[in-house]
Amino acid sequence: MTVSVAFDKARAEGRAALVGYLPAGFPDVRRGIEALTAMVDAGCDVIEVGLPYSDPVMDGPTVQAAAQQAIDRGFRTTDVLRTVEAVAATGTPTVVMTYWNPVERYGVDRFARDLAAAGGAGLITPDLTPDADPHWPAAADAHGLDKIYLVAPSSTDARIAMTTAACRGFVYATAVMGVTGARATTSELAGPLVARTKAATDLPVGVGLGVSNGDQAAELAAKDGIGADGVIVGSAFVRTLLDHPDDPAAGLRALTALTEDLADGVRRGSRG
Repeated sequence: MTVSVAFDKARAEGRAALVGYLPAGFPDVRRGIEALTAMVDAGCDVIEVGLPYSDPVMDGPTVQAAAQQAIDRGFRTTDVLRTVEAVAATGTPTVVMTYWNPVERYGVDRFARDLAAAGGAGLITPDLTPDADPHWPAAADAHGLDKIYLVAPSSTDARIAMTTAACRGFVYATAVMGVTGARATTSELAGPLVARTKAATDLPVGVGLGVSNGDQAAELAAKDGIGADGVIVGSAFVRTLLDHPDDPAAGLRALTALTEDLADGVRRGSRG
């Protein structure tokens, strides 16, 4: 199932899509799958499964802590594929977000084949630009996988045009400069970036901004404001589980409550 299915459904309902992220293997593989499934049940339209990496230069401390937990417990790249298979079985489009080195080490063609076989919809590559490596686009095309690249406030209009032309599924607009992490307020950079990106493509634009609650999600989704087609949330979900290390049931309840708040936010914002 491609990501476009989820964005089309959300658009038909007059709202933005909610995209939720957790790293595979966190807190462990089984509990990670339970957490992601809870997020689906509570309102996530698309799931991003992170591939923990030992040199996460773009991740903030929250995601780094979760990824390190997974690595310390013996995470392997095959675990991300197990996680994708379990989440995709719910019928929710599921993509992997990963630095490029693990894919290269695994084997580009092999990774594309195995991701597609697991039911994965595509790959988000935050440190790989469309013009950097010809192997991934060819492998993704061969296996029908979405190619999701990032644009940023620092991207020139020419760079945005080149990047969006190479995307399939949606465009990931990272509307803050610096590492990932939940933030208390939305960024003034988001609106101009979304507008410039939408001027270059008809693809949905998902915004990652450090969103941590429904009010922020509503602000991003507001059609008379920033107008994101998708609201991407990661660190807030990770933090919720980190805050309940000794009580998995409480962690799942808190994760469900957060997801429901965010899902309500994308609907409130779109109606506004």
